[in-house]
Amino acid sequence: MSLSLNKAFGILPASIRLQDRRAEFLASNIANADTPNYKSRDFDFRGTLSAIAGVGKGLELVKTQSNHLQLPGFDPNSNPETLYRIPAQPALDGNTVDPQLERAAFAENAMRYQSTLEFLNRRVSGLRAALRKE
Repeated sequence: MSLSLNKAFGILPASIRLQDRRAEFLASNIANADTPNYKSRDFDFRGTLSAIAGVGKGLELVKTQSNHLQLPGFDPNSNPETLYRIPAQPALDGNTVDPQLERAAFAENAMRYQSTLEFLNRRVSGLRAALRKE
C-alpha cells in the first residue's frame, strides 16, 4: 500500500500557507495605521480555502492542445484575491485601517495558525507511530 502525504495531511498545508499570507496582510495593515491614504487589505480566507479544497473534486479535463483555455480554479501556490475593507468610520486622511479590528483579526489568525500547526504536528506524530509499528 502506498502512502500519499497529500492525502495524509489533507488541506492543512494549504491552510498554513493562507494563514501565513493573511498574517502578512494584517501586520501590514497595523503597521500602516497612520499612513495617509493607505487602504486596509485582506482576503476571504474561508472562500479561498474552500476553493483550494474543491480543486480536483470534479471531472478532470484533458487538454489536447497547448492553446486550450485554462479552467477556472484556485492554484494553492498563488496569491489569494486581495480585497479592501470598507471602513466603519473613514479617516480624514483617507486611511481605512481600524487598529482595533486589525489587532483582533491578527490575534484570531494567530490562534488559528497555532491550532493548525498543532493538528499537522499530531498527524505527523501519528504517521511516525504507524511507521514504527509495522
